[in-house]
Amino acid sequence: MRPISTISDSSKNWTVSLPPSDRARDTKSDEIVALKKVRMDNEKDGIPISSLREITLLLRLRHPNIVELKEVVVGSHLESLFLVMSYCEQDLASLLENMQTPFSEAQVKCIVLQLLRGLEYLHHSFIIHRDLKVSNLLMTDKGCVKIADFGLARMYGIPQPPMTPRVVTLWYRAPELLLGTKTQTTALDMWAVGCILAELLAHKPLLPGTSEIQQVDLIVQLLGTPNENIWPGFSQLPLIGQYSLRKQPYNNLKNKFTWLSDAGHRLLNLLFMYNPQRRFKCGSVFLSQSDPCEPELMPTFPHHRNKRAVVQAESQPKRRKSSKV
Repeated sequence: MRPISTISDSSKNWTVSLPPSDRARDTKSDEIVALKKVRMDNEKDGIPISSLREITLLLRLRHPNIVELKEVVVGSHLESLFLVMSYCEQDLASLLENMQTPFSEAQVKCIVLQLLRGLEYLHHSFIIHRDLKVSNLLMTDKGCVKIADFGLARMYGIPQPPMTPRVVTLWYRAPELLLGTKTQTTALDMWAVGCILAELLAHKPLLPGTSEIQQVDLIVQLLGTPNENIWPGFSQLPLIGQYSLRKQPYNNLKNKFTWLSDAGHRLLNLLFMYNPQRRFKCGSVFLSQSDPCEPELMPTFPHHRNKRAVVQAESQPKRRKSSKV
């Protein structure tokens, strides 16, 4: 029997299984929920601004493909602050690491179409996620994909406020960010979707750079050398002088994914347009002779989840049978 602890606020009690400590059960509705502990990082002035932004955004978002924030609860100390969210059984990163065979094209379509629907909702709400990657995409046992982790998400509008370019995990970072753009649009998210789509198809990361210089070089090797004709304003980007770009006249996407349908190639090329002004306008055109798999027909991976739970339990230090969080 796993030890339990209780988080209490004025309205509910949550029974938390430890370990792992990322799930809880609502003692009134019996619903399983996910817990995300807010990292305080020795904050002296209250809750970190990144967590406040995430909470503010999630409280206003309600969409089947966006993780739902149910409420925020506090334990006996302010340091014990948790976001109570809808529970998803797995994330795509851990699935890709443990799957024996890649997703089929129909299954990839199912995942990507759900991702695009969630993004369409976000972008129509004037929100850029800015950290899309497979580890931030969750999937339930019913095949429903949900976008998670809004710590770097921001509202945008006209005029656009200045934003730090140090966003988006390196492997999923758009070239305009790497070259120091001062403007951030939904095109950043669409580039990341292209990286995710390619990773699902190839069963491995598409552009696994170890530095910003190598990341730019990998992009050029794959897509060819950018120029003013295909990317107006390219030569004026702030950091362009710091890079010596190789001469690569060809786009190698088709050679990289020889088995992919024409519609799949069209979508990849749209998502990987150098010109951000054109890229952000692309939509869900991932259609060909075969239809996407229905979410409820997506495979489930109970063996992987059980194995992961055992590993987490063994890695946790022994605890007392009950404690207050």
